[in-house]
Amino acid sequence: MKIDGMLSHALEDTSMEARALEGAGYEAIWTGETNQDPFSQLLRAAEATDWVSVGTSIAVALSRSPMTMAYTAYDMARYCKGRFILGLGSQVKAHVMRRFSMPWSHPATRMREFVLAMRAIWSAWQDGEELSFDGEFYTHSLMTPFFSPAVHGFGPPPVYLAGVGERMTEVAGEVCDGFFVHAFTTRAYFDQVTLPALRRGRQASGRSDLDNFSICGPCFVAVGRDEREVAEATRGTTQQIAFYASTPSYRPVLELHGYGDLQPELTRLSKQGRWADMANAVDDRLLNLMAVVGDPATVATQLIHRWGDAYDRMSLTTPYGIDDSLLRDVVNHLRVASGRS
Repeated sequence: MKIDGMLSHALEDTSMEARALEGAGYEAIWTGETNQDPFSQLLRAAEATDWVSVGTSIAVALSRSPMTMAYTAYDMARYCKGRFILGLGSQVKAHVMRRFSMPWSHPATRMREFVLAMRAIWSAWQDGEELSFDGEFYTHSLMTPFFSPAVHGFGPPPVYLAGVGERMTEVAGEVCDGFFVHAFTTRAYFDQVTLPALRRGRQASGRSDLDNFSICGPCFVAVGRDEREVAEATRGTTQQIAFYASTPSYRPVLELHGYGDLQPELTRLSKQGRWADMANAVDDRLLNLMAVVGDPATVATQLIHRWGDAYDRMSLTTPYGIDDSLLRDVVNHLRVASGRS
């Protein structure tokens, strides 16, 4: 299992942060699309590093067209000399329609077509094939030499997809090279829902296993060196779990463990801005299903026990202030526990 790091969202600090993450031995550096463009940040990260992979975890696909994403990702693959991984996610309906002002319907079907259209565009550039993609949501039939990027030796990047629901997970297995398990998950949900859906997707593409397919797991960790630090980390982690649990599309994870009725209650509280009450609604059982809690050694042992046989790549989700030395302690214990030291 590879251990990856996450960039913060301070663009002016990216170069220094990326060098530090590479120096610490992380095998990939990821950034997400929240309050800034992720590709701008990854350009700086790639420029500042030599060998570590860099990728989006995630970039919002359905706020763009396959063509615009294809240009950006193809450029990134060339500039990063093959170190770039394109991680995509759909975002939820409210953000796609009301924040990005883009159409929303059949998100999994649309995402499948998005990836296939993007691959058709790359084939036109890289292999000289005629561009002729005619789908339900996207049509691409015009590409002239003036608008075709120069062929480069690194080729299109691998494409990973994030998902929670069964249909989106199937799409990842069918048309992508990897999958981001959402941090808002449990081992039972992974075993009973996620893994079977990935396998169904692979079978639909004519492949019967998950060889040459990466499963990536961001994991909630509430870690500290003493009771005070653990309590502070637990509060931040609980707040983030509550925020995710308020999302209707994530309700199946809750339902599997008997918490289905919690989702509409948290949605109601979120609309009222009652963030503290939301966190209080997450009990210890739910916290421990979603996260691992304790000192660095305990957290590392629990992570390997829970996910060591499931994930190809792991990154740590710490939605609270955590100093670099504490995070390094966890990672060092992880490497020992996973036999990678």
